[in-house]
Amino acid sequence: MTPFVPKNILLLPNAAVPKASLLADRISACLKTQAVDHKIFCYDYEHPTQVPHLDGHDLVIVIGGDGTLLRAGHLCAPLDIPLLGVQAGRLGFLVELNENDIEKNLQRLLNADYHLERRMMLQAEFLENGDVIQRWDVINEALISRGRDARPIEVRVDLNEGYMMSYIADGLIVATATGSTAYALAAGGPILPPELRNMLVLPIAPHLSLDRAVVLAEGAVVNLRAISDFEVVLSVDGTTPISIGPENSIRVTANKKSLLMARFGEPNYFYRDLAAILQRNPILEMESND
Repeated sequence: MTPFVPKNILLLPNAAVPKASLLADRISACLKTQAVDHKIFCYDYEHPTQVPHLDGHDLVIVIGGDGTLLRAGHLCAPLDIPLLGVQAGRLGFLVELNENDIEKNLQRLLNADYHLERRMMLQAEFLENGDVIQRWDVINEALISRGRDARPIEVRVDLNEGYMMSYIADGLIVATATGSTAYALAAGGPILPPELRNMLVLPIAPHLSLDRAVVLAEGAVVNLRAISDFEVVLSVDGTTPISIGPENSIRVTANKKSLLMARFGEPNYFYRDLAAILQRNPILEMESND
């Protein structure tokens, strides 16, 4: 998808962040001066009672932090609607604008003076006795981990229908390049630039197992099976965990859809922002919440 002049924009401020609503009003005032059709929907991302209707909108401006943008991405990616993130929460890797450069970059947006970044997503499938029970789009990561018992679990990894490795650990992360700066980074994984279309397999606190991350190609099919006498759970992009039994397996593949994000920065923006974030946050809390 090439850059375009958006004709109908939806503003999605995080309802739990007062500053987000103020910034939404400010952006709305700018769009009104340009006679751009738009709506504001204050979205309660943590406890949604209503989901915004995206039909007819060709761009969504998300106002919050990385967690806000992550949740909006799950709404927009299946419809190929690009996102533009405006910072109203903590510093993060996904948001593009802050309150100091809104007006200038909104004008660039309306001149189609930006580029669209296409980020690989994953698809995670929850299987029971070989049948798919549930399916998720994955922007950051799929996580298998121990439950309430503080005991390591064994996770068997099969790659492309062949045995790859078994990990004894607190859990196992399968992440995208986007997710490499989220939980995977906190677990000691490498940082992948967003344009890479790879999967990252990373154990959490491994015990007598390989403690290095493994980077897989986009076409890989990863099958995970947990072995434990205690509770094991699955969580996708920080959603409420669900229990995994011995009859269950998790299949992770590349998603047919990608997360589209509007960007104004130069090609090396990711490394510049990475350095700034790490310098300001020597102890990172990379949970994707606002």
